[in-house]
Amino acid sequence: MTQGIGAERLAALCGDVHGGRGPAYRVLADAVRVLTGDGRLPSGTRLPAERALGEALGVSRVTVARAYRDLRDDGWADARHGAGTWVRLPDRTGGVDGVWAPGPVDRGTIDLAHAAPAAPAVLPDLVARAVERGAADLAGHGYGPDGLPALRAAIADRFTARGLPTGPEQVVVTGGALQAIGIVVAELAGPGDRVLVEHPTYPSALDVVADAGAVAVPVAADGADATPQTVLPRAARQTAARVAYLMADFQNPTGRLLDDDARARLVQRLARQGTVALVDETFAELDLREGATGPLPCAAHAAGPDDVVTVGGLSKIAWGGLRIGWIRAGRERAARMRRRLARAQLALPVLEQLVAVEVLERLDVLRAERVGVLRTRRDLLVAELAAALPDWRFTVPDGGLALWCDLGAHVSTALTAAAPRHGLVLAPGPRFGAGHAFTDRLRVPFTHPGPVTAEAVRRLARTARDVAGPGRTTGADPATRAGVVV
Repeated sequence: MTQGIGAERLAALCGDVHGGRGPAYRVLADAVRVLTGDGRLPSGTRLPAERALGEALGVSRVTVARAYRDLRDDGWADARHGAGTWVRLPDRTGGVDGVWAPGPVDRGTIDLAHAAPAAPAVLPDLVARAVERGAADLAGHGYGPDGLPALRAAIADRFTARGLPTGPEQVVVTGGALQAIGIVVAELAGPGDRVLVEHPTYPSALDVVADAGAVAVPVAADGADATPQTVLPRAARQTAARVAYLMADFQNPTGRLLDDDARARLVQRLARQGTVALVDETFAELDLREGATGPLPCAAHAAGPDDVVTVGGLSKIAWGGLRIGWIRAGRERAARMRRRLARAQLALPVLEQLVAVEVLERLDVLRAERVGVLRTRRDLLVAELAAALPDWRFTVPDGGLALWCDLGAHVSTALTAAAPRHGLVLAPGPRFGAGHAFTDRLRVPFTHPGPVTAEAVRRLARTARDVAGPGRTTGADPATRAGVVV
């Protein structure tokens, strides 16, 4: 069991449990579920005494006792006489993309927690072609920890076509981009080493750093005076960080895109501090601008082969169920990481690798379909949110899969807790940060078809009214807030 949490601190995290969204005990229980699910209350945390929490929240001891009882009945808490009540993750709780949700998504529930579109229409044909191509491989033993030569060549060719000459010997094939991040962090950072991360950032990257025993150092890098090319090198100098994990292409969750000049300054300044740039290109192929030619990969601006390590994968451009990723590094470093991967698994799935070859060989066709659909869905989401929730602010991104919304009030946890009652699953803003930041933010993906998106926004609006209570809004007066920032 981990240490407990104080009543005042838990009350601040739960927010106002009064209002128009149901009995206070239910609002409290929902908030604790969300806090436990997204990791702000680690499983095993001892909850405050009922009377102390009631005083901090301005409710009766009976209300807190009812909330604790509901948590226990639903599998989110345990209790023992004399030892108190502590939170736990129920056995049925599942999660994707690093975000925990309270149980499986029911039919009719719209999932806005995960920024992952369905497979494009062309993918079944590519799978069929891969099966035909792989018939000859069935005569072999199927083991190959280095990855199929054809796949490594296809990945290298894609880097070369984007302006970064690459050979197959520089490529490590992995079981998805997240595994690639884990291998790189384990190779470059040990227990106690510092790893810089943008703040906010991809939630599972934080988990990977923690699993390696390294220390994540969050760096706010999303403002006019806090650009990645200025603040990350400064933080590297101050902390002697071994690695800096970053996304230059449509950063998750903010959608920010770095141009070539910013990339060059960033990787060169980090290198001067002895910090390796770990660049996640998961969203690099999702540029939604008409006729745009994206910037060069960050590694194209590096002075040395070991200044930048690049990871990527097919989960966003193709399909989340296609668990193929890769690492691009200098030859010697790539060879070491292939050996590290081989110690963890004897082989990667051959059929998935064959599908990946087909995807990469026809990436222009697949990308054109994917980008056209996402552009339409993004624009629809922007219009729907502007109409239904005009006090929410967001910058319309040039690519990626989601909007990063400023709610105008610290209600992200409350929204996430109330959302299931309105047929929604949300990922609260704090899941994208370290500590307890971004309680006023929500990532809203534009990955659903038009009718589903429109219905999702209607449910979001109902959830926001539920949280705000009668006659109130979740943010500032719409007349004082611009809503959309282009």
